[in-house]
Amino acid sequence: MIELPLALYVHMPWCVRKCPYCDFNSHQLKSGQPDASYIDALIRDFDLEAPRVRGRRIDSVFFGGGTPSLFSPADFARLIDALKQRIDFADGAEITLEANPGTIERGKFQGYAEAGINRVSLGAQSFDPNALKALGRIHSADDTHRAVEELVAAKLGNFNLDLMYALPQQSLEQALNDVQIACSLGASHISYYQLTLEPGTVFHSRPPALPDEDAAWQIQLAGQKMLADSGYAQYEVSAYAKEGAQCRHNLNYWLFGDYLGIGAGAHGKVSVKTPEKILRTVKPKQPREYQAEIGRAALPAGASSFIAPADLPFEFMLNALRLNEGFSSDCYHVRTGLPLQNLDEKLTRAKERGLLESLGSAWRPTELGRRFLNDLQASFLT
Repeated sequence: MIELPLALYVHMPWCVRKCPYCDFNSHQLKSGQPDASYIDALIRDFDLEAPRVRGRRIDSVFFGGGTPSLFSPADFARLIDALKQRIDFADGAEITLEANPGTIERGKFQGYAEAGINRVSLGAQSFDPNALKALGRIHSADDTHRAVEELVAAKLGNFNLDLMYALPQQSLEQALNDVQIACSLGASHISYYQLTLEPGTVFHSRPPALPDEDAAWQIQLAGQKMLADSGYAQYEVSAYAKEGAQCRHNLNYWLFGDYLGIGAGAHGKVSVKTPEKILRTVKPKQPREYQAEIGRAALPAGASSFIAPADLPFEFMLNALRLNEGFSSDCYHVRTGLPLQNLDEKLTRAKERGLLESLGSAWRPTELGRRFLNDLQASFLT
């Protein structure tokens, strides 16, 4: 039987400046450093959520944002210590911190490591000065190089580099130069994803000149080949890892595992009872509103709703089909409470279209299925 792991997502919503492409719940910081009272709110938030996961343990933690590295190592030490007093952590639990290269001072990563962080995701995005300027980034390529040096010095060798492609007026040569530099820095993991124009962003209302669809596809293929030649195996749509360095926290998302979400705008998913009681939660987005609600709440803050059993197949496939290796029938059953046989007709149809292939009791998208992933996922809608 497959165990149902439990992850914890912690949202830290402030940034030095909002990037024009970003649709995440992030807010420009008005002072030099976030108020440490937010840490108190996170601890209180966890206390309110804890009854839902009593008796379970945390397998991974992800501090996302925003820019979590605006908070000090002392803030993280206090928060992680408080969490460990309240719930068991698995041995070797993966604890990831998102960091902006432009917010890292000398010695700061050493402090994060001492606080309990053992994995870092560094938002490089590009190494081209013009691209970084167009993306509204506050850091330079030199800042990223220095941040990597700091990571290595702090013995935080398990780190990810975020890298974007199909950037404004980007050529194939410029895109591959970014990939080459990223590979040379020795990251254990690289997230390589296409810039998209999301509703509600500056880029959506004032679109920059981007490579066309064919040019973006050629950049993607060439970048994927360079990553593979450098020892990074693709295991998800935009995730590439050295052997043994897959992101355990994100794998839990993609395989429909459980996760608590604390912090402003954080989402969660907890199996209270399957299949009729898989609970989704969301916290208030605005930090001030979030902290006020947490301060007066007697029950978990924010909104929650149960996923209808009829929607579970699509919810599962929306995540699991992002993985190159797909999923097993046992995994589907444990994490939805439903037998995979209920989907025989849809699975067979997707296989006949050349979008899925079966290997024993496992199913995974074909190369064609990965290219037309949206169509494949949509075929499991009710």
